Amino acid sequence: MTTAVASVTSRNPADPSDVLVSVPAPGAFAAADAVERARAAQPAWLAGGAAARSAALGAVATALEAAADELAALAVREVGKPLTEARAEIARSVAIWRYYAQAPYEPLGAVHETAVGPGLLLTRRRPYGVAGLLTPWNFPFAIPSWKAAPALAAGNAVVLKPAPEATACARRLASLVEQALPTGVCTVLPGGATEGNALVSVADVISFTGSTTVGRAVVQAATARGVPVQAEMGGLNAALVLPDADIEQAARHIATAIAGYAGQKCTATRRVIAVGPALGPLREALAEALRAVPVGDPADPATVCGPLINEQARDRVTRARDGLSVLAGGTAPALPGWYAAPTLVEQVPPGHQLLREEVFGPVAALLPADDLAHAVRISNSVPYGLVTSVHSAGLDPVLHGLDQLDTGMIRVNAPSTGVDFHLPFGGAKESGHGPREQGRAALEFYTSSRTYTLSTVGAM
Repeated sequence: MTTAVASVTSRNPADPSDVLVSVPAPGAFAAADAVERARAAQPAWLAGGAAARSAALGAVATALEAAADELAALAVREVGKPLTEARAEIARSVAIWRYYAQAPYEPLGAVHETAVGPGLLLTRRRPYGVAGLLTPWNFPFAIPSWKAAPALAAGNAVVLKPAPEATACARRLASLVEQALPTGVCTVLPGGATEGNALVSVADVISFTGSTTVGRAVVQAATARGVPVQAEMGGLNAALVLPDADIEQAARHIATAIAGYAGQKCTATRRVIAVGPALGPLREALAEALRAVPVGDPADPATVCGPLINEQARDRVTRARDGLSVLAGGTAPALPGWYAAPTLVEQVPPGHQLLREEVFGPVAALLPADDLAHAVRISNSVPYGLVTSVHSAGLDPVLHGLDQLDTGMIRVNAPSTGVDFHLPFGGAKESGHGPREQGRAALEFYTSSRTYTLSTVGAM
């Protein structure tokens, strides 16, 4: 379901000669064995009770916080995340574990009166058993955390299969988690397609984040087995800018959403739709804002746009802008890593790759719209529906956008990037499949609902 690998290798995107991990891939049998060990450990983890699970998850948060500087530096080195963003990701991960540390005390069901006669009707949510988690490289601590923490809080055991490019981060996260949990309750399984396929074929509930192509395959395999599955996939996100917007503020927000972390976020802005007379001012302001984005060494706290994850990713960005009218897009820095300059293009022909596919890099297309209704149609015209940002000073157009935009999330006068971990996260159409992640929605996903009928002896 991902590219098959005979070995697991992870390199520093800012210095490809720096190899963090290079080990043989463990294979399918290792995946099956990890799930069986997790399945054996899960009943005791559940039976230990809410207090034990809450304390364990709280201990994970404390351990992450104590290691914050080390973990941020590791994210910079392994996945090229700019240091300021890496620090924010670790802080978010700590908050996620603390949030779900309270979840074991949440109500698990409800009591209802019977329709006729004595007795009780109960609903109760129970864990599935072993949660198989397949995570990407771009948020190597936050995404595994927002999948594993609710699964564990609900009483499941976890087997995490990270993207090969984030193996070192996943291993370090697991080492901190495993110190707080009983043996076998949380396991990291490095590898690629072979290991991912095997995990999907044996786990009791599946959560995936990654590309749309791989996500479809994960959904198909899990659905064929009849196990619950959620898949968060690609995005071709739009920013709508209305004439009454604060153009300078909108330009700053959009530039950050295009170029932050070299555009390597599923929530990054890929299309900028300027409504009517907003086009001219936005065109200039956004081009200027993108040219001002600091590009360079991700270890520098001032850097906003670091390297792409690998050479192939850098080349895809280069090819995507070839032959187009470039408004902003200077020369990449003369550094050893895989860099690309933040790029804004215009006059993009219909059917172009940038208007139908997610190019995972710091490049976006500027598109004109006659009015708000036209902008909404353009925004909705792609197969994806993850997030849209709307920039306007007026309430009416914002409400119109909220009602008409076909995306799972809408952000008003804010960048398209950014996640509120205590609220549902997910997209529409090809951006997402299944229940939402994060918040209480995650606790519901990792548990099944049961209905109990309690009747007195001799009752009809």
